[in-house]
Amino acid sequence: MSYKIEFIDFMVDSGVLTFGDFVTKSGRKTPYFINTGNYHTGAQAARLGKYYAACVQENIEGKIDALFGPAYKGIPLAVACSIALSSQYGRDINYCFNRKEVKDHGEGGGMVGYKLKSGDRVVIIEDVITAGTAMRECLPLLKAAADIEIAGLIVSADRMERGQRELSAIQEIKAEYGIETYPIVTVREIIDALHNRPVKGKVVLNDEMREKMESYLTQYGIK
Repeated sequence: MSYKIEFIDFMVDSGVLTFGDFVTKSGRKTPYFINTGNYHTGAQAARLGKYYAACVQENIEGKIDALFGPAYKGIPLAVACSIALSSQYGRDINYCFNRKEVKDHGEGGGMVGYKLKSGDRVVIIEDVITAGTAMRECLPLLKAAADIEIAGLIVSADRMERGQRELSAIQEIKAEYGIETYPIVTVREIIDALHNRPVKGKVVLNDEMREKMESYLTQYGIK
């Protein structure tokens, strides 16, 4: 659990997890926002890799042949996670990612890095899953590359709210594709970890903000 609290503090300190008044892509008014695009330093990438690797180590057993990072935000996450798995746990795992546009010259193709082979166990490394759109786009690419097994999906946070229907995006992916998703943290863990606890001398989630988050989850959260 300690790496989860560290990760939550890290998101706050990096300006990735913020609180206030925001509107999501789906039009929902939310009191908190997670923007992984705010990571931008080598030190942050190194720490991100450590937290993703800890989540992989905790949840994915057995051999892993490759980490796949969906373009674009998943690319540095997969690379950082691969480095951390090697340096911290002695698991030297391949990585690969897709191109947004298929290259028609040079080596060509739509994938970069490790060449997937039939029978490979692949873990997908993503940032924050909302409607599951990126997953629905990348799964056909992976299946077209080789007859692989998806061993799991690792994301930084689970907002624990409904996706396209009554299920959360994570539950929808499980129902549609049989893929388990493992978040480093959930919104519930964020609330519990930050409520009235200062991060570098500042409380970012006081009683008022907790009430707003609880109201939001009551309205949009999964049952």
